[in-house]
Order: sequence, then C-alpha cells, then structure tokens
Amino acid sequence: MFLPPQYAWFEHVLIASIVVFVIDLIGASFAFGNKILSALFSALLFAAVFGALVYFGYGNVSMTVTTVPTATAPAQLPANPAPK
Repeated sequence: MFLPPQYAWFEHVLIASIVVFVIDLIGASFAFGNKILSALFSALLFAAVFGALVYFGYGNVSMTVTTVPTATAPAQLPANPAPK
C-alpha cells in the first residue's frame, strides 16, 4: 500500500482506473478510428478482464454487517379499560 491508511480505498480506485485506461487504449487500437466500434471493443474487453478477475477471486469486496437487537416495546394498556 503506497497511500496513508485513511486513503486506502483510493488505491483500488486508482488501479481500476489505470486498468480501464489500458483496456480503452487496446479497444481503440482495434477500432481503426470508428468511435462506436471502439466503444464496443472496449466494453467487450473490459467485460472479459473484469469477468476473469471476479472469477479468479481478485478484487473482491467484503463487507461485514452488524445487527443490533431491537428492544421490546413495553406492554400497552387498552385505551378505555372496562369498568369493574
């Protein structure tokens, strides 16, 4: 990790941005100047690389969720108690 701990999340964003940039350069080189074809190649190449990374377990995101038990409400008396 090359960033301070409070910016650890930014390292993943930076690496992903570089990967997408390289994928876009490769996609654009196959398109020969056609913007729609370039976007299509970039999207397909990104899907292949992203799918491979997810399949092989790289770049997974793990989250933990803690639940707090809810307090039980106190018993409520009827609004109009029956006369005795």
